Amino acid sequence: MELFRYYSIQRHFEMGYNLLITIFKMNKIKQKLLFIILLIFIIKPSFSQVEIDDGDPLNNINLPVFFKSKLSDIDKEIENIKLGEVKTIATSPGGLPIYAVYYGEKENFHSKANYNSAVAAKNPVFYAKKDSLTKPVVFFIGPVHGQEIEGIVGLVNLIHIAETGKDHRGKDWSSLKNKMEKCRTIIIPCANPDGRKRCPYDSFIGLPSKIMTKYGQGTRKDGTLWGWPKAKSVHPMHGDVGILGAYFNDDGINLMQDEYFSPMAKETEAILKIARTEAPDITVSLHSHSNKPIILSPAFIAMFMKNRTLDLTLNLNEKYRKAGLASWPSDWMWTPKIEDEKFPPKTTFNLISALHHISGTMAFTFECPQGFVSADSPNSIVSFDDILDIQLILYEEMFDYILKNRLIWN
Repeated sequence: MELFRYYSIQRHFEMGYNLLITIFKMNKIKQKLLFIILLIFIIKPSFSQVEIDDGDPLNNINLPVFFKSKLSDIDKEIENIKLGEVKTIATSPGGLPIYAVYYGEKENFHSKANYNSAVAAKNPVFYAKKDSLTKPVVFFIGPVHGQEIEGIVGLVNLIHIAETGKDHRGKDWSSLKNKMEKCRTIIIPCANPDGRKRCPYDSFIGLPSKIMTKYGQGTRKDGTLWGWPKAKSVHPMHGDVGILGAYFNDDGINLMQDEYFSPMAKETEAILKIARTEAPDITVSLHSHSNKPIILSPAFIAMFMKNRTLDLTLNLNEKYRKAGLASWPSDWMWTPKIEDEKFPPKTTFNLISALHHISGTMAFTFECPQGFVSADSPNSIVSFDDILDIQLILYEEMFDYILKNRLIWN
């Protein structure tokens, strides 16, 4: 190893020396141009994984082999895809690819207008003709917040199921694979690779929630936590930043709260472009939190779509209850309502709202438990297996719902 280091250092000295000789041989104009190029690369922001502060819990590296939460896990799964099609839909500010994986042939919906214009013409068929001859389109958006890694675990396993019929535990999900084959399926395994790369934890099971808050939503220069919802009070997140939270890409953009009429992030543009061109019937944005799994009530979308989302939420919660997973009491659930009847406004038009208004999709946020512990609750409400089952049961319920309850536009 020491010999390797010696030759590595010697090689870098030789490269540096040769570069200097080359520069001195250039004329002054070329020298200036080269120095400008080098300066651009030097001052360009480049973020690596945040180091864990002394006194904070170490990252758990002894994870089950099926708990595939890292960007390298995505890369390995992508390399083995044979049945699907992989596209790089954008490059993050940190230079990382955002992948989309497609299964099933793209439908020709005979679009004549964008969705909002079609609605103004009193029929969404002018945007997309959806009938019994076309397959439903299902759209999965992996974490837009880099520390919410549970969605990566689920989607890497979903890709494996699409390819083999089994998850990475070897558990058979042929029923889920069969349902996928009846649809056009689009999977973005991780929508914010910058944030995921900076997050130093590969799981939060057994950790206090303040650790996620610190590295997920970030800190000020004095070390105090931005927290929720204050982490949204500065956007892009610049200035008083100690740790740039994994919430954000390397430009400090929170994709969930982008400017959707003029997106600040290429990742957001790519997500919306897929929705616009694919006309998905159902779309989920995968998130994580400290509580039981739940679909959140979408905002600023048609009331009939809110009611459909509630139906799915109730069905899903019952599936979790029957499976012995964390679930909510049957009489405790949100109900559809109109937004902000009084000033000041507190309900956000977010990525979910934008996805619906660009494509008519049944879009929603899903929150998965991360497994935090506290003095009051010393035991995690989920295990590694539970997290994967929670994700995969959600996916199967989405396919079930849209195959049985698809809206026909004709």
